[in-house]
Amino acid sequence: MKVEAALGLGGNLGDPVAAFATVLRRLQTHEAVSRVRSSSVYRTAPWGKLDQPEFLNMAMLVETALPARALLDLCLSLEREGGRERRERWGPRTLDIDILNYGGETIDEPGLQVPHPRIAERAFVLAPLAEIAPGQVIGGRTVAELLKAVVDESIRRDPAATARLQAVFPSAPR
Repeated sequence: MKVEAALGLGGNLGDPVAAFATVLRRLQTHEAVSRVRSSSVYRTAPWGKLDQPEFLNMAMLVETALPARALLDLCLSLEREGGRERRERWGPRTLDIDILNYGGETIDEPGLQVPHPRIAERAFVLAPLAEIAPGQVIGGRTVAELLKAVVDESIRRDPAATARLQAVFPSAPR
């Protein structure tokens, strides 16, 4: 059985666009993933820990046969390959991949909470997700409704970063 999962990607160290492109390629060629769609790249202020560089963020929808825990394991593996070191909560990072939604399921297990527990507070996650899945329902509300409730004018589409992503991953949004 295949499930549509929404993933959020972010990073503010090194070259996040290159890290995003690597993740997109790896997912696109993974045997348990049959479809990958991605949002534009967005530039956002840091959240939680404010004394760090701006982040680049994007969202992806994947159709996968992986169970949620196996998808999490894949995401964590891709983070490690991208140089992720977990030193401080909400601190700077080369790559962060979160499972935002997994087929509309509610999962509450150690180390795996879906939908992402703070998604309704995070415009930097909702803005890219709304670009590719505005009608997706999370917690009884659509992504577009959730975004409208937390709109943040500082979050902006980054045309240059999106163009760089398109150059290495041609099926990225235009």
